[in-house]
Amino acid sequence: MNDSSLNPEEVARYARHIVLAEIGGAGQQRLKAARVLVIGAGGLGSPVLSYLAAAGVGLLGVVDDDAVSLSNLQRQVLHDTAHVGMAKTESAARSLERLNPHCRVVGHRERLTSENAVDILTAYDMVVDGSDNFDTRYLLADTAEVLSIPLVTAAVGRFDGSVTVLAPHLSDDKGKPNPRYRDLFPEAPPEGLVPSCAEAGVIGALTGVIGTLQAMEVIKLITGAGEPLIGRLLLYDGLGASFQTVRYGRKT
Repeated sequence: MNDSSLNPEEVARYARHIVLAEIGGAGQQRLKAARVLVIGAGGLGSPVLSYLAAAGVGLLGVVDDDAVSLSNLQRQVLHDTAHVGMAKTESAARSLERLNPHCRVVGHRERLTSENAVDILTAYDMVVDGSDNFDTRYLLADTAEVLSIPLVTAAVGRFDGSVTVLAPHLSDDKGKPNPRYRDLFPEAPPEGLVPSCAEAGVIGALTGVIGTLQAMEVIKLITGAGEPLIGRLLLYDGLGASFQTVRYGRKT
């Protein structure tokens, strides 16, 4: 187990957290001891990784097999122009080290597959989905459930997005098992029905809104503050500047 005690520099760095009654010193120590895996260092992964590193999460894993391209920079703010062509895992590690040297970053420069998913996820106690395809989302949700790891998942498109928290290995206060990803989305849409961001476009700031909400949910789960979005899908309409919450439950 990692030493979660805070040195004087860390106490000063996280002072605005520590004075929060809902976080405090104990919550900050839990953040330091946490091991969080983020799938994708792109539009969603950029704010997730940035805010979790800034918050003091002790170990961040990053899964991404892609390299930084110029068209990424409109939304993937973890990377910069000088990093074009660099592996996103390496670019992310360099940026996060500059942001918070107390946070350790482990890069997994590979695509998440059914062959490696269990091995990668086993080293972490929480996972965040910043992927951009349905195959990865279903694989990640199924694997996290098998390993009893909470999952914060989200999706974006053009000007709107959604985020929810999955913990189907746990039960609610009435003893009913929490819902699965497949209770919310029973099956993936037919291939080609939902256009990619490259095809349909996406406003860069949208990924910042949704990714930051994901980071907030991770911090809540780690520290025990507030009520996580378990059984609730939070929808954001960027053009209308509105939020809506849809409740969903376990079907089987």
